[in-house]
Amino acid sequence: MYDFVFHNPTKIIFGPGAEAQIGAELKAAGIGNVLLLYGRESARKSGLLDRVIASLNESGIGFVEFGGVVSNPVLSHTREGISLARGSGVEAVLAVGGGSVLDEGKAIAVGAVAEEDVWEFFLGREVTRALPVFTILTLAATGSEMNGNAVITNEETRQKYNIGSIHTHPRVSILNPELTHSVSPAYSAYGAVDAIAHLIEAYFTKEAKGDATRLQDRLVEGLIKTIMEDAETIKSNPADPEARASLMWAATLALNGLTPAGVGPYTFPNHMIEHSLSALYNIAHGAGLSIVIPAWMEWYRPRNPDQFKRFAREIFNLDDGQAGIVALKKWFADLGSPVSLREMKIAADDIEMIAANAHGLARRWEIGEIYPQETIAEILRLGAA
Repeated sequence: MYDFVFHNPTKIIFGPGAEAQIGAELKAAGIGNVLLLYGRESARKSGLLDRVIASLNESGIGFVEFGGVVSNPVLSHTREGISLARGSGVEAVLAVGGGSVLDEGKAIAVGAVAEEDVWEFFLGREVTRALPVFTILTLAATGSEMNGNAVITNEETRQKYNIGSIHTHPRVSILNPELTHSVSPAYSAYGAVDAIAHLIEAYFTKEAKGDATRLQDRLVEGLIKTIMEDAETIKSNPADPEARASLMWAATLALNGLTPAGVGPYTFPNHMIEHSLSALYNIAHGAGLSIVIPAWMEWYRPRNPDQFKRFAREIFNLDDGQAGIVALKKWFADLGSPVSLREMKIAADDIEMIAANAHGLARRWEIGEIYPQETIAEILRLGAA
């Protein structure tokens, strides 16, 4: 195991009705007024927004509403939020929604106190400060509720890039699993895929191997098996309270820094490739990942055969690494998530264009030499049909 520092400052409040505590949490943090950020109309129609506003009013917290965040949040709307935050003098951002809302909230929190345009930070400028971020989560998927990461799409350049900073870790995140009961079957599946994707990136690409990572491997494998069991239960019974609660917490643990601690350097190639699919075609992130992951695994398996054998054995009780890849691809498909570009009506002729776009992010993440454009295209061709 490598030396590491693990620091996660986010306070999690988990349980039914927990959103009622948000006003008291903001007051305890010395926050007097917030930008209340949310998506389209689901938060309002469900009554969640009314409950949040009631909690804010009860604690004397002022707020300015800003709705309209879309799946795969975009830079233009983020800039509107930054302008509103600056003009209204809010002291924090309260993001109510899924990962897209939380991600845009973090970007607004950075841009509201910066002299530079917020996109500069997505191009590599270091984040040194941000407004405090508080969140109320409605979708189990991205883990954004307990990390400092945020992803935004620049519609003009068609780049989907990220920031990551300790300054954008939420101060408090409220997780009420009952808020996820109404999530559609498709997005429940995509959320499970996304959580699994977060776990396997370091699991397969980490520098440390063998007994040196047995603890982390077991953490990853346990979470993956739990996510799969929960997703299957939710498919047959969307309102199963235990499965919804378990999946929500598992997705949080999948990307809060715990599982890769001590494994040494690792990369995020599946996300690097998928970001181009959702930037160019506006498909759901999890849907893009279920296409990319089996294709990438096919390409990468010869580079780490022992770990793929372990994955097949521990997750599917199979004795062959290739069989494990086939089993995971089938599981994605059975859950209702796409496993080919063709299913999403993305033409094979577009592969070179997608690869060129993805390689820009590969360079940004300093893995461009490992994943040149031709290699990304090769991986995409494995997932074409």
